[in-house]
Parts: sequence; C-alpha cells; structure tokens
Amino acid sequence: MNWLTRLLSNRVDTASLDAPLRDALIRWQALLQPDLGKAHFETRYVVINTEATGLNLESDRLLAVGAVAIDGALLSPHDSYYARLDPDPATALTNLLTFSGAGPVVVFNAAFNRSMLEGALTEHLGITPEWAWLDLHWLLPALYDERIDRAARLGDWMKAFSIETFQRHHALGDAWAIAQLMLAAQSRALAEGLNTPRSLAELERTRRQLRRHG
Repeated sequence: MNWLTRLLSNRVDTASLDAPLRDALIRWQALLQPDLGKAHFETRYVVINTEATGLNLESDRLLAVGAVAIDGALLSPHDSYYARLDPDPATALTNLLTFSGAGPVVVFNAAFNRSMLEGALTEHLGITPEWAWLDLHWLLPALYDERIDRAARLGDWMKAFSIETFQRHHALGDAWAIAQLMLAAQSRALAEGLNTPRSLAELERTRRQLRRHG
C-alpha cells in the first residue's frame, strides 16, 4: 500500500496540510530503507520517546515527542528533536519523520511508545512508518542479564548504568537517557559478535519468544 493510498484509506483530509508539509512527507516517503546488515558504526539510529497525558493507550493522548540520533556510534545533543503536538500536531509529527528518516528506530517499551506514536501519526497524517523498531526493554536484559535479568523500568536501567539526564519523564530528557543505554547495548552487542541492526532485531525477537514460552 503506497503513501497516498494509506492517506486516503485513513480518511485524512490532505487539503488541510499546507504545501511544505505535503512536500516534506513526500520526500520522507521517497527515502530508501536502510541496510540493516550494515555495521553499527555505519548506521544512523534514532531514539524516539513520547510524552503523554497518561499510560492508558485507549484514553490518553500524545503530548510531545523527543528524538536523539546515534550516528556512526556517536551521540550528540545537537542531533536531537523535540516538539509538543499542540497547537500544530501535523507539523510536529512531520518534522519528527524528517528528523528520523527511514530508521532504524530505538525505543524503550514499544508496547506504549510505539503504539502511542503510531496512533498519533495515523490520526494526524494518516500514515504508519515502516521502520525497523528496536526495543531496549527487551534487548537490555538479553545483553546485560548480570545487571538485570528481566524486563525492568527505564529508571532501573538508568540506575544500573549510573545514567543521568536533564529531566525525567520528559520526551527528550528520557530519550537522552535511552540513547546512552543504546550505546551500552551496542558495546555489549559488538563484544558478542552482534554487529548490525539486523542482529539486534533477531536478538530481540528471540528474547520475546523465550519470554512468551517461558
């Protein structure tokens, strides 16, 4: 299903988007999918985090989005994005897509953050990105079971690695912490011969399956 078909099928009024936004979405849609077989240091990962009115996916709504890039295994506070959705959610979300590119995307607790973000993208833009998602909620205990051997909260992992950030429970503040955890995950993954985004995706899938059948 192409981009225009997705827009029409979700009944988003594209005429309500101004021309620069429509052009930005078309450019984003035209991006080539990343090669998940490339090494970590050749990959631009984007950590995305959300800020919402609460934790109920049915009744709460997205307030803000934050993103931090890890490019070539380097983390810079200047390569980041933050926006509140009000008063212009279409612009905030389009700019997030532009910043994030084609992925891969890193989150902590995709069950909430991915679901909340995809719901807002569908509502306001009528699209769902076909990103390769990596969830540190599953990857970290698979890589660092000597520290925490189960799915745990972000704050627990921050404490385990002595990670601090400028503001907790803030979309960008927590994204910065998650990005530091992603660097730690890459380091351990490399030591175990997991050199690519695809290998991390496979590790996550294995961890989920073991949890499901355990």
